Amino acid sequence: MSANASPTGQTPTATPEPARNDAVQESAFLKACRREPVPHTPVWFMRQAGRSLPEYRKVREGIGMLDSCMRPELVTEITLQPVRRHHVDAAIYFSDIVVPLKAIGIDLDIKPGIGPVVERPVRTRADLARLRDLTPEDVSYVTEAIGMLTRELGSTPLIGFAGAPFTLASYLVEGGPSRTYENAKAMMYGDPELWADLLDRLADITAAFLEVQIAAGASAVQLFDSWAGALAPADYRRSVLPASAKVFRKVAGHGVPRIHFGVGTGELLGLMGEAGADVVGVDWRVPMDEAARRVGPGKALQGNLDPTVLFAGREAVEAKAREVLETAAGLEGHVFNLGHGVMPSTDPDALTRLVEYVHTRTAR
Repeated sequence: MSANASPTGQTPTATPEPARNDAVQESAFLKACRREPVPHTPVWFMRQAGRSLPEYRKVREGIGMLDSCMRPELVTEITLQPVRRHHVDAAIYFSDIVVPLKAIGIDLDIKPGIGPVVERPVRTRADLARLRDLTPEDVSYVTEAIGMLTRELGSTPLIGFAGAPFTLASYLVEGGPSRTYENAKAMMYGDPELWADLLDRLADITAAFLEVQIAAGASAVQLFDSWAGALAPADYRRSVLPASAKVFRKVAGHGVPRIHFGVGTGELLGLMGEAGADVVGVDWRVPMDEAARRVGPGKALQGNLDPTVLFAGREAVEAKAREVLETAAGLEGHVFNLGHGVMPSTDPDALTRLVEYVHTRTAR
């Protein structure tokens, strides 16, 4: 099936490094992330282990999202499902971006049809005291699950992930999902010192969560800044980039590729590259060649088929996938992905056929 590899650096904890898996290091996915020649363009999908799979719905039946994330056997099964079904080139660890917040004691829940809801939003400097440091012991189930996964995955890499400081801050300050981010932006503009301290605290928590995953055996990590597209470039540079850069800086010594992704971030692509990622994710709004121009040299790119294309039928899917591959043909490194997550009502067979198409068309 597949597996994942180990970091090359030492974490601040006494957790021993997993043994290096050379087959994983030679995988098409990691080679593309390192901008090395590949046997074919690697493919994985955001939310590939999710509601579009009937086997996922079956094993999750009656189990809440956060509870699911804390059961190592269940996490392992869910993470493996799309690898078995779709033959993707990388697995992504099944979790949720709010897991580290829950682990440090923030009173939140993921409500069906709504998303993460925070009982007591973070609005004042006194609230910062609730955001304590994250330790490996807080998320021991993550270490256990990744150990199980790396034994099962064989030569397929495992991607760890976390939510970026801005997106986590948005949930914490708003108290849940928002379309306007009025409370978060009010703090960012009205109390920039409190905002900076909040994001800095979240950067430490996020980096610690990623380091736990790397120490356990994740071969790459992705930082999701899901809501960064709500920001103007100047605001992103001043009020968000320093915290994201801190996350990437703190995990840089582990020798695993670092991916940065946001939605609606076409105007921010260059800045997201500046934050320090090795791979910049691109949503479907910007062609890959134009994205490469905005990001600049020295980075691989990931993306960027519109997820809704998968509802259009096989010929249309292949035509749009071909467009993505053609605009990505001159890139230093390219990982094929959707421009956002798999939609719940997507036909799983469409994903399987897409993987096969990309592999076949790009075989070297």
